Amino acid sequence: MRKNFGAKAILYPMPVLIIGTYDENGKANAMNATWGGISEEKEISICIDNGHKTAKNVVKSGAFTVSIADADNAVACDYVGIVSGNKEPDKIEKAGWHAVMSEFVDAPLFDELPMALECKLISYDEETCRLVGEIVNVSADERILDSDGKIDLNKFSPITYAPVHHTYRKLGEVVGQAFSDGAKLK
Repeated sequence: MRKNFGAKAILYPMPVLIIGTYDENGKANAMNATWGGISEEKEISICIDNGHKTAKNVVKSGAFTVSIADADNAVACDYVGIVSGNKEPDKIEKAGWHAVMSEFVDAPLFDELPMALECKLISYDEETCRLVGEIVNVSADERILDSDGKIDLNKFSPITYAPVHHTYRKLGEVVGQAFSDGAKLK
């Protein structure tokens, strides 16, 4: 038997995305957003309310980064989600992060967050709060790469948001091979 919860924002896993922008003075800002994901092969879509400093920064600069939160940075990632850049200008410093300029877009990367999508603004709809970006580069710190130069989730430990219990969880073990295991049923 199933239990019905009604229309709610419940989906598993929900990535924990840290959106990085620069304001009009070149100061780095970050916010935590969990309502987002890949929407086309080289596009990402994220829901960001137009009252957030991040939304204003993205529209003004035309660029942003999307870092993937990891277990080592869960506290700081939560902090940038509960503290507004409109009220706290030193969010990045208080999170203990170091911002560096992306080589590809006018937006910051954060040294402590090992993986990021570097994006150019395609569109932002203030009414629906839907931000769409073109992914122009994906960068990863070498510390999370395997011997073949690919991202190793065991070294990375990305986290997901569990909306029902308001918790963060690490992604787990391998349970199968995509585009392969299903062939057994053909």
